[in-house]
Amino acid sequence: MVTAVRRLGPNWYASVMGTAIVGTAGAGLPLHLPGLRTACTAVWALSLTMLLTLLVARTVHWTHHRDQARADLLDPAVAPFYGCLAMALLAVGGGALVVGRDWIGLRAAVALDTVLFGAGTAVGLTAAVAVPYLMAVRHKVHPSQATPVWLLPVVAPMVSAALGPLLVPHLPPGQPRETLLLACFAMFGLSLLATLLMLPLVFARLVTGGPLPLALTPTLFLVLGPLGQSTTAVGKFADFAPGVVSASYSQGFSLLAVLYGVPVMGFALLWLGLATAHVVRARRRGMRFTMTWWAFTFPVGTCVTGAESLAHHTGLAVYDGLAIVLYGVLVAAWVTATVHTARGLLSGALLAGPRPAPVALRPVTARTT
Repeated sequence: MVTAVRRLGPNWYASVMGTAIVGTAGAGLPLHLPGLRTACTAVWALSLTMLLTLLVARTVHWTHHRDQARADLLDPAVAPFYGCLAMALLAVGGGALVVGRDWIGLRAAVALDTVLFGAGTAVGLTAAVAVPYLMAVRHKVHPSQATPVWLLPVVAPMVSAALGPLLVPHLPPGQPRETLLLACFAMFGLSLLATLLMLPLVFARLVTGGPLPLALTPTLFLVLGPLGQSTTAVGKFADFAPGVVSASYSQGFSLLAVLYGVPVMGFALLWLGLATAHVVRARRRGMRFTMTWWAFTFPVGTCVTGAESLAHHTGLAVYDGLAIVLYGVLVAAWVTATVHTARGLLSGALLAGPRPAPVALRPVTARTT
């Protein structure tokens, strides 16, 4: 195992995020299918198992392969994935309160979410500062290298903002509840503004620099993450604000859930179409499976929860339909990524180091007389 985890990077936490969101998003669908909630809880339990396994494996990685771990931090293509660690912790913790409590009980779910939310928020805030700092002072990056992966560290606090309100009812009334709710609102703001600074770089690179390399094309779906998650977050603020903040603030959160969520979801659908077109193009040109395919899962899942939130706050059936359609896309993407990942693990291809480049023989010119 020690040797096998040398190439196990922080990007693997994306598989945990993508699995957890399948359970969480499925629980909020406007469907009453027999066994749906049980299936969602089972998927959440799988994500918890995956998280624990990865935490152990990554601990071994840092213990026995510190040179590679440090190299990952100094690699501008790998360092942003440390935001995935935070989001994996948060996604599994939030899932404990949404569906996990059916199996482990409410008290255990609250305790688990409290631990994972605290750890995930701390890691997320650290990554949101540390990774851009490393990019500025240690990494050598150019605007032409901008990819949606750069969004990962600054999106992590948005996941905290969307899932933190779930813990509000479990705190003592008064200032503890209001403090957590407004802290989540603050993280919503810092993540949103940071995303608005980073996203133009990504879009400009895409328009002026041409399509991304084939292996990176799925990362275009990462842009959906802050869009869907922020829509989910404002909906959660509106859900949990009554009785926690004053009536005027509570009404303001309700207005924000619709006035912010509707146009942002509209842009998310626009970006979904653009990203899908790029992926179809890349697939026709030979794009093969890599771990970047997990970008098809969690970001789409946030759009599902965002659509569910809009359906609740607007009462429009069109958002119920949108949530169902997007959830179908999410499940298909999750099954595809899971099957390919399992095959890659069994064959050892996903954890293998880069293949050595073939040695080109120098041409020999014979001298004739």
